[in-house]
Amino acid sequence: MKFKFTLLCFICSITAAAVKHSSADSSAQVFENWMTKHGKMYQSLDEKQRRFDIFKENLKHIEETNSQRKNYRLGLNEFADMHHEEFKSRYLGLKGNFMRKSEATLGDSTNKNASYLPKFVDWRNKGAVTPVKNQGTCGSCWAFSTVAAVEGINQIVTGNLTSLSEQELIDCDTTINSGCSGGLMDYAFSFIVKSGGLQREEDYPYLMDDGVCEQTKKHPKVVTISGYQDVPQNSEYGLLKAIAHQPVSVAIEASGLDFQFYKGGIFDGACGTDLDHGVTAVGYGSQSGQNYILVKNSWGTTWGEKGYIRMKRGTGKPEGLCGINKMASYPIKRKSTS
Repeated sequence: MKFKFTLLCFICSITAAAVKHSSADSSAQVFENWMTKHGKMYQSLDEKQRRFDIFKENLKHIEETNSQRKNYRLGLNEFADMHHEEFKSRYLGLKGNFMRKSEATLGDSTNKNASYLPKFVDWRNKGAVTPVKNQGTCGSCWAFSTVAAVEGINQIVTGNLTSLSEQELIDCDTTINSGCSGGLMDYAFSFIVKSGGLQREEDYPYLMDDGVCEQTKKHPKVVTISGYQDVPQNSEYGLLKAIAHQPVSVAIEASGLDFQFYKGGIFDGACGTDLDHGVTAVGYGSQSGQNYILVKNSWGTTWGEKGYIRMKRGTGKPEGLCGINKMASYPIKRKSTS
């Protein structure tokens, strides 16, 4: 009997070791495939091993979360070899502690009956949204959020969808905003009004870094705005009403680990309301009884649903999921402006 017990334990230990070895081999192959897909290269074997260790932890989190969640799913993307703290330091950049500019006016929120609003809005279908862009490792999300909202209202008013320059804001809007070190959309809207507009992206291309301001007559400013307006704080109805008319700049807390690896579905994961990322709400709708706000991000098309995320609305909390109702604003453009 003792021999049989010893033999069984020995067989179990061999099986456990084999499973562990197989799992390690599987992770290594997944890592190699992921490196090829995203063109990743490392300067040393030590660096590759360090990144592989981080990758395995992220992969474990993705698999565990997907086994538990029903409304959304996570997936491997270009950030899969980054520790979460490293990711946050590189890809977030909203100055959420900035005060809103006093010159903005608040949107009308007197009629709070959402039944008066369209049931579904998607400004992509109306030609008011440029392709998803990628801010890279510059904390310039505030500039991308601002530009997307201006591109949207310009198309709605003039019929022309023009891709505009984030780099111009990064280089030239420096009185309060801080380029790759962060900023706020209200201040960027104000800058666009006072400086006479924005140049085309092709004339003032993105550098993924702070540059020198080049506001010259060589490349004219092609799009102007008349002003901007703040959505009433913590008003989901106010935000939906604004989105029904145009794309809207919104601030969210995007520092949760699930947000880093969001792949698809209606996101309702854990997040707080300490605003640290600027994005653009370009629509809203419902699917399978779940209401959502459609958000355009600036992390490229390998993140999320080809660069977008659907964030749950109707959470019962005034500030909304990840604080999306706390600090929304949008540009105003009169038909007489260019």
